[in-house]
Amino acid sequence: MKPSIYSFSLPELREFLKTQGFSKFVGDQVYNWIYKKLSFSPQDWKNLSKKLTQFIEEKMGLVLPKIIWEGISTDGTRKYLLQLEDKQTIECVVIPAKNRITLCVSTQVGCAIGCSFCHTGTMGLKRNLKIEEIVGQYLVINKHLKEKINAETRITNIVYMGQGEPLHNFEFVKNATIILMEEKGLGLGQRKITLSTSGLVPQIEKLSEFPPVNVAISLHASHDNIRTELMPINKVYDLKRLFNAIKKIPLKAHRHITYEYILIKELNDRQEDIDGLVVLLPKKVSKVNLIPFNEYPGSEFKRPSNDRILWFQNQLLDNGIITTIRATKGQDILAACGQLKSEMENLNLWT
Repeated sequence: MKPSIYSFSLPELREFLKTQGFSKFVGDQVYNWIYKKLSFSPQDWKNLSKKLTQFIEEKMGLVLPKIIWEGISTDGTRKYLLQLEDKQTIECVVIPAKNRITLCVSTQVGCAIGCSFCHTGTMGLKRNLKIEEIVGQYLVINKHLKEKINAETRITNIVYMGQGEPLHNFEFVKNATIILMEEKGLGLGQRKITLSTSGLVPQIEKLSEFPPVNVAISLHASHDNIRTELMPINKVYDLKRLFNAIKKIPLKAHRHITYEYILIKELNDRQEDIDGLVVLLPKKVSKVNLIPFNEYPGSEFKRPSNDRILWFQNQLLDNGIITTIRATKGQDILAACGQLKSEMENLNLWT
């Protein structure tokens, strides 16, 4: 199996090429072509020797995920279905905002966590994504946007909130993040990348080994019985164990842990849920991101009213907890995670 060129950090690529008889500095030139210029064909790398480009073409993997479907929402959200080398498929979403363009990245084909509110969870886990498949989502989507929208377009933020549990794929996600942050490559800053987890305690306790990025915890309930109903992982890692692990996350000054909280009508949108959050969350380092439930066919859960959502937010704000409401985007293109892939699989649209 050829090693993928997109799986190497810059120091690793320098060292690898050196062992093959090339100068170390050519690794920097290769990185510049791939990550600065978004050029993926060695034949176009004009300042490199023919011997090097021939070696890369013959001995290194150059395959990237392939866009097989694009949907554009009326609000500007773009949803993509990508096909991998083994014909498995994953989703990613581009979310535009005033001063940034965020790419929601997948880390697994499917997911093993099985959250009851999540459409992706109904698929089960097929496999982890490789480093090059995680990095490749950024590369192919950013190049696509530049060619289709504007040459100056650039994805500015990454959120690991697509298909899969990122910490189930700890090493590959960590290595992909190192590549995304490389200053001589894409150069994404620490504050531009957010790692989301459902609460895998042993991996949370290892986050000191991970690049210092933003951390988001999928909380969704302040009481164990409700969280267990929504997230089976709570049977193993209950709220006490989860928050003991969260205390160990290294936080830089002026940083917060973001708590994702899906609001579901008459389940976790009550006064007792607010009271539980007030007790549970350390105010100085906590931020709650409320996510109104995104209904999909067959789901037993419902979205609360807008008045209820605003009431919930205001109650938390009154108690000194920073609280935002995530804008619902891309509903007209099945932009809720997992919806597009499952619907297309049912219709066999790419076979």
